[in-house]
Amino acid sequence: MKNASLTGKKAIVVGLGASGRAALELLLAQGAQVVGTDSSKIDKLPLSLRKLPVELVTGGHGGVAWDQADLVVLSPGVPAFAELELARKAGAEIIGEVELASRFLDMPLLAVGGTNGKSTATTLLGHLVEAAGFRTFVGANLGEPACEAPEQGPDVVVFEVSSFQMERVPTFKPQVAVLLNISEDHLDRYPDFQAYAGAKGNCFANQTSDDVAIAPVDDAECLRQVRRGKGRLVTFGDRGDYTVEGHDVVEVKTGERFSLEHADLYGRHNHLNAAAAIAAARAFGIEPDDIAEGLRRFRALPHRMGLSSRYRGVTFYDDSKATNVGAAVTALSGLTEVRGVLLAGGRDKLGSYDTLVQALRKKGRAVVLIGEAADRLAEAIGDVVPIERARSMSDAVHRAFRLAVPGDAVLLSPACSSLDMFKNYSERGDRFTEAVQALSRSLDKEES
Repeated sequence: MKNASLTGKKAIVVGLGASGRAALELLLAQGAQVVGTDSSKIDKLPLSLRKLPVELVTGGHGGVAWDQADLVVLSPGVPAFAELELARKAGAEIIGEVELASRFLDMPLLAVGGTNGKSTATTLLGHLVEAAGFRTFVGANLGEPACEAPEQGPDVVVFEVSSFQMERVPTFKPQVAVLLNISEDHLDRYPDFQAYAGAKGNCFANQTSDDVAIAPVDDAECLRQVRRGKGRLVTFGDRGDYTVEGHDVVEVKTGERFSLEHADLYGRHNHLNAAAAIAAARAFGIEPDDIAEGLRRFRALPHRMGLSSRYRGVTFYDDSKATNVGAAVTALSGLTEVRGVLLAGGRDKLGSYDTLVQALRKKGRAVVLIGEAADRLAEAIGDVVPIERARSMSDAVHRAFRLAVPGDAVLLSPACSSLDMFKNYSERGDRFTEAVQALSRSLDKEES
């Protein structure tokens, strides 16, 4: 293990969701004296947490002895707050949960970041590594918390890392680090785009020449972040080291071709995500035959450009996870269909829709709007494409199908969060697919 002993050290874990609870258990296993604190009241926390041999301070952080801590571990959703300065001045080290986990890993670590597409790329990379026979932990921002990895003792660790998780990572050093893209997001957390991009790029900062950094060949900001470390650069995209030709990813140096024909991946953006994942797998040493077998058996995560149905020449895609503008732009621009009817809207994140309007000029047939953001979206889109408003998901699907022509796509890629009409993006995507299936049944019944 890389970390010095924590036996007898006083540690504070802030935020007691899944990541915080995993951090508590890892610290206890390492012999630390642990305090857990959360803004929620004690009765809102799981009973299993309350049974751990730790001191709990809930309903706020007022009762925590910050000036006595040796180590403070922040859960990803916890931003900076005033009391942390008391701990810092007293000499405590303040780190994130992913940093803590990485200090107790003695196996290869691969990390995937980016504003959009990272869950798909992470899942695929983990799948390709597993196809080569390695016991693989896939987690952090996706799936299991990072701090559960050391206890499981896998052969390889694959982390999906968010900007929040990369904020306090002074020693984090993946053997292979991937940054898929950076577009405007989370500006309620960061003072500006450069601060957000800098957090994303922290995954490269500690890399040495023995490590590999993977980034899009044509993204200046991603490449700038890569140069903060000394990792060997491998690129993907047009004129990159790994390119997409039709349904193949091509390894330019060797001419090796990896077919995506049977992989559950739709849209050029997902083919680029696959190129990045394949580049990472190859950088780790996975052989072409294992990658080919992994691609044949891969099934994508739900609500990320998933195929809902094909009906009367129109293809319906569920990309409900596209909760920001950049994700929606990527999905619309990446359609292999000639045009798309975009179903967008939800709770507004108050960013600019300019790039979405530009994408609609090139690929949009029409837009159907739902939710609280409908007015702002309609104002931004203007007369670029026809606009209709819908009262419900069912209404939206019917309107979108009527606006589409054979050969088009109907794309649910909302560019907004779901919390105005649905409990989460998963429910929104499920309602979309249900509405698509109901649409085909009702139209077929009318004609029978």
